[in-house]
Amino acid sequence: MLNCDVATIDLTPLPLLLNNTAANTSLLADTHDTEQLLIDIPKWLSQINDDISRALERGVNIRQLVAARACAIDRLLTALFTWFELDKTDLALFATGGYGRGELSLYSDIDILLLYPDEMSADTNQKIDRLVALLWDIGLEPALSVRSVNDALEAALDHTIASAQLEARLLIGNEALQQTPIQIVNKQWSPRDFYDVKVAEARERYLQHNATEYNLEPNIKTAPGGLRDIHLVGWVTKRYFRVSKLYDLVQQNFLTEKEFDELSFAEGYLWQIRHYLHVLTGRNENKLLFDYQREIAQLMGYETQPDDEPNAAVERFMRDYYRCAMKISTLSEMLTNHYYETIIESHLPDAERPKKQPINAHFNQIGDQIAMSHHRVFAQHPEAILEMFLLMGQHGIKNVRTHTLRALKIAARGIDQVYRDNPVHQALFLANLKEQNYLFHRLRTMNRCGVLGSYIPAFAQVTGLMQYDLFHRYTVDAHTLFLIRILHRFTDPRFYEDFPLVSSIFQRIERKEILVLAAMFHDIAKGRGGNHSELGETESIEFCLAHGMSLADANLVGWLTRYHLLMSMTAQKKDISDPEVVTIFANLVGNVTHLNHLYVLTVADMNATNPQLWNSWRATLMKQLYSQTRRILRADIDAPTNRQDMISATRKQTLEMLDNVKNQHMNRDEVLRLWDDLGDEYFLREIAEDILWHTEAILNHPPIGLASNADSPPLVVLREHRELALDAVQVFVYTQDQMNLFAVTMAVFDQMNLDVLDARIITATRDFALDSYVLLDPSGTLLVDEDSQQELKQRLINAFKDPTVLKLTNKRMPRQLKHFEVTTVINFEFNDASDQHIMSLETLDQPGLLARVGQVFLQQKIEVHAARITTLGERAEDMFYISDQNDEPLSTDRLDALKSALIESLSTQKATVT
Repeated sequence: MLNCDVATIDLTPLPLLLNNTAANTSLLADTHDTEQLLIDIPKWLSQINDDISRALERGVNIRQLVAARACAIDRLLTALFTWFELDKTDLALFATGGYGRGELSLYSDIDILLLYPDEMSADTNQKIDRLVALLWDIGLEPALSVRSVNDALEAALDHTIASAQLEARLLIGNEALQQTPIQIVNKQWSPRDFYDVKVAEARERYLQHNATEYNLEPNIKTAPGGLRDIHLVGWVTKRYFRVSKLYDLVQQNFLTEKEFDELSFAEGYLWQIRHYLHVLTGRNENKLLFDYQREIAQLMGYETQPDDEPNAAVERFMRDYYRCAMKISTLSEMLTNHYYETIIESHLPDAERPKKQPINAHFNQIGDQIAMSHHRVFAQHPEAILEMFLLMGQHGIKNVRTHTLRALKIAARGIDQVYRDNPVHQALFLANLKEQNYLFHRLRTMNRCGVLGSYIPAFAQVTGLMQYDLFHRYTVDAHTLFLIRILHRFTDPRFYEDFPLVSSIFQRIERKEILVLAAMFHDIAKGRGGNHSELGETESIEFCLAHGMSLADANLVGWLTRYHLLMSMTAQKKDISDPEVVTIFANLVGNVTHLNHLYVLTVADMNATNPQLWNSWRATLMKQLYSQTRRILRADIDAPTNRQDMISATRKQTLEMLDNVKNQHMNRDEVLRLWDDLGDEYFLREIAEDILWHTEAILNHPPIGLASNADSPPLVVLREHRELALDAVQVFVYTQDQMNLFAVTMAVFDQMNLDVLDARIITATRDFALDSYVLLDPSGTLLVDEDSQQELKQRLINAFKDPTVLKLTNKRMPRQLKHFEVTTVINFEFNDASDQHIMSLETLDQPGLLARVGQVFLQQKIEVHAARITTLGERAEDMFYISDQNDEPLSTDRLDALKSALIESLSTQKATVT
């Protein structure tokens, strides 16, 4: 039984349960009114839960409160065990799992085991059935196992059951069986087998959570850095040391006092989050969804300050959570490795033990790990802190022995300004960045052990820092290290097909540490207010100069830091088919060296921000901008430098592809005549591959708009487009232009639950629309279901014939999106080249967004000539080329009216949760 005397909660049962008799020691003594029990026990449990919540508000330590709830359940179960006269049998009642450890949150699973020696009588079995029924009736829903000793032996072959039995704690009953659950585990599992299976389970669990502590909606129990990582340490060590509490490992000299304190604090922090999750949901909820993050932040005391940004409080809360999770996962990994090194290795045959080889006077290599040669290496030779990581790169060593990691964490606390100003240390740090082998893994270890944050204090400030949105998937420190990992992938043949141009450029860059430094500083000033790119530029230049780098190199790192967003913003938010846009970008870049470095950094940055948002569309935009800019900077006389040159180049490339296509039946003269009718904008905005596909489809379709083919329907063709998404579909529409074309097309897509990922709306010279869309099919059936394809085609054709705009479907707002506030921002810019306005729209990526925008365009009599659709997490950033119905520019009054109508339409959409 637990010691419940220290609990701060009054566990005295209700008078009715005590039968108003002070002498009664049993919770349910002499009470035979079962119906009354079903009323009174839940009331009592509810009161206990309320008392726990109030105690937490008063500042009582959460550790006492989870123990108090376990004590309450102990008292209830032992009373019920006696009530049903099971104390007169040879049964033993055990608490197992987390309950066995004495840890119960409000709605935690209550794992119990009823163990008996040999056989059970029918009468005992009936009593157990009545007990279980009562527990369910009062709302406990226990995870109950009833086993004989032999059954328990067989069941313990399952390592999850064995783990629960390791925590077994006798509540009441047959004391002769008190040690039986643990003895069974010891009999069925050797220390090494149990270690191996639990570590393998942890690896699989990590993969289920993307192998990172930094999930946007983490599971505080099973994700990396969650409670399970603490449990893992307990399981593998309890099997060997046979201890009952984590602190007992300190007395065994396996765990240091500081490590125990760190684990204990982090565990308490997660318990507190878990408590509020249970309060808010009324169930055993462990996933920290966006639905709860703001409210839990407030409940835990994270308040918004007067000068804060809107999400500052929840971002501070999640930063502390991520730091806590990183500390837990680091300690869990270190301690399980320590167990292997100190316990498992000593029992291995000589042939299986890792061999020790000296590297230098300070370090040895033991198997695939590095280890200090004696325990005072870091104290006597502070430069060895950075020397060790350099040796790991030079010798291809990925891991560090536990005793060395422990010493390293202590030594990292001594890194101060004097250490940072030492030229020897500065040279070693730069040498680490120049050494590319295992650079990500070395920096990751530096970060986890506190070396990186101590050497670059600004990096410590962004550790665990997150942005409360769906676009930035990782914390700033994790994103930065992932970016460096992706830079290394540009040298890996396995990734060459994914990044052919970028890889070839990166491999030709000799000073790769320039890009690594730019990566480390590009986001280092986030969270401070102001322009993080400009602040980062200043800090990066100061860092480089302080480390003896040339002014030219320092300025290049600073320039990359300041303009690291320039290329992605230009490619995604501006019309790069306009030569003037590219020329302005080229002037900002200045030279090919800057361009090469910026291109590589930008592609790595975009992938490291959110890999799911990197696709062939963005890759094509980046490559197009890079190629056009490079030609301008190199003054390539054969390169297209204006609109007409770009059009000619695209036509030439497509003709070359046409000539190389085998078994094609298109007549070259017919192709050229058709192209002359399609207009300049078409060849500026479409790529050669798609032009070839469109051309063949148009020539194989009966001519549209001629008297002899008056009944010829619009052309609608589909094909898969898996580069943008797994179930993406490319749709090409060729029909006579009409006022409501964009609106009705978007309405049809909306009705069929198809999301638009990309759109090109182009009007040919003879008033024909050439519209190309890339759609995402959430159901995943459009590519394989001919009936769905035919339905989409027919709906579009019917909609084009009927000028009435289809009614929009009433879609619910996805759960995640409802927690984000994105202010709708609309801007207009006049484009002289096209004599049209460019409307940029930033708003929440709500369901049916484009259909709603299309309706407003129709109501305001706006003609859409082109569109670019961009989704960045919860934010939509779309661009439309617009005019009036006569292809004339819009007046200021009409632009103001359009803006007002759009804001009203988008703000009135009801956001109901799925």
